[in-house]
Parts: sequence; structure tokens; C-alpha cells
Amino acid sequence: MTIQDYDDVFADDGWQDLPTFPDLKGKTVYIMGGGSGIGAYYAAAFSLQGANVGFISLLEQPATILCNQIEEKTGLRPLNIEGDICNLDVLRSSIDQVRNKFGPIDILINNAARDTRHELDDYSEDDWDQSLNTNLRPHYFSIQSVVKDMEAQGGGSIINMSSVSYNLGLAGYPAYVAAKGAIMGLTKSLGRELGPKNIRVNAITPGWVLTERQNRLWVSEETVQDTLSKQSIKQSLIGWDMVGTALFLASKSSSKICGQEIIVDGGWV
Repeated sequence: MTIQDYDDVFADDGWQDLPTFPDLKGKTVYIMGGGSGIGAYYAAAFSLQGANVGFISLLEQPATILCNQIEEKTGLRPLNIEGDICNLDVLRSSIDQVRNKFGPIDILINNAARDTRHELDDYSEDDWDQSLNTNLRPHYFSIQSVVKDMEAQGGGSIINMSSVSYNLGLAGYPAYVAAKGAIMGLTKSLGRELGPKNIRVNAITPGWVLTERQNRLWVSEETVQDTLSKQSIKQSLIGWDMVGTALFLASKSSSKICGQEIIVDGGWV
């Protein structure tokens, strides 16, 4: 199937052998950017755990196909809301829709991002604002929108997605790298602020995960081999490689982990 930004998650090995976290069953999970890329694997993984999943996605077609596949595998259909997270009213409305359907938000995963390549001199003020409005601003306001749910329920888990691009100081997309570094500052600060309410804020920092978009835009034999030469584990990362860490951070198994960064990059950093 050749649909842009469609990740055929169940075609990849990894979902059959997922660990089970019984406390995730019945939880309400909101994923910002759950219709494609790593977020699609998160939507599938939490549904496989028996959680109720809702997400916002920019593109309707790949998200609908994903929801069809998840329902077929699990009997649970995620709620997909088509919308642009740069519009904060749309973002907040999508969270409300998930809350109204499944109940208060227990787990928030801030996954959405755009790693558009650019150089210093070819980026305008509008380009910069667009990048930060996608890669950083929504993360703050999605957290703001779910805190009361979590506080009322005695706690919750918030997972922000960063990137090794900031750890390594990679060139070629400085606005994206700046946002991913800022997400770690946000994670540390809000982990300190919300921890006393038993709301845990942590970050997952992926290496180069070969999603459909990455394969379409950036992957070549040369770029893959260059990355593998720098990794300790000589295997390319796929979406399912990110899932175990997210399930762990969402579950009671990580009940005393807060304000932390877990790097999942095959040993690159």
C-alpha cells in the first residue's frame, strides 16, 4: 500500500511478543500525533494492552486505516480526531473528545513532530514559528489540558518524545534540534512541579527510527550504514523498538520514575 505517512504497523515483527502490563487495561490514553510514525505504533501497542486510545492526526486516511487494523486485531477501536496541533483550540477539543468518549485522561503521550531539514540562512521567522508551533508549543498545552484529570484520579503518566538529534547536536535542522532540547527542559521542570501530585513526567529519546516517512524522505543505504556504524547495536530501529519503554513509563512499574530521559537509540549517544 502506497499511502503517504501510512505505517503498516502489524506488518513489522515485534507486536506479537510485547510484554503485558495489566494495570494499563481500561486506561484512557491520549496520543498527540498517533496516526503515523512512532505514534501509530503507540496507538497499536496500548490498544493491545486493552487501553482505550484516542489521538489527533493531521492526515485522515492513514489514521483511519490504522484504526481499522487495530480494531481487527484487538476488538478496540481508537478514536481518531483529524486536526492540526498548531491550532491550540483544535488540540484542546481533541482532548475533550477523547475524554468524553473514554473518560478522564490517564496517560498522555506527546509524540507529534516534524523534522524538516533546513540550514541557518534559509529559514524565515515564519518557518521558525511553524517549527516551534509543531515541535514544542503543543506539548506544553496538552499537558496543561490533562493535569486536572490526572490530579483528580490521584496521578497519571506524561511521556514526551525528544530526539538524539539534540544529544548529538546534529546539523541540518537546528529549529527541530532546539525544540527537542527544550522538551527535556520542559520534562525536567514539569516533572518537579507535578511529581507531588503523583503525575510523572518523563521523556523517551529515540534514535533514528525508520518509519514510513523516514524511509520515504531520508533513508538510503549510505545513510543507514553510517548510522549503524555509530550504534553499538548494529540493527536499524523500527517503531516497535520504542513501544516497550512507553508501556513501562505509562505503567505502575515505573511509579517512582519522574523527570527522566530514557534514550532508545541502539547505543548511538
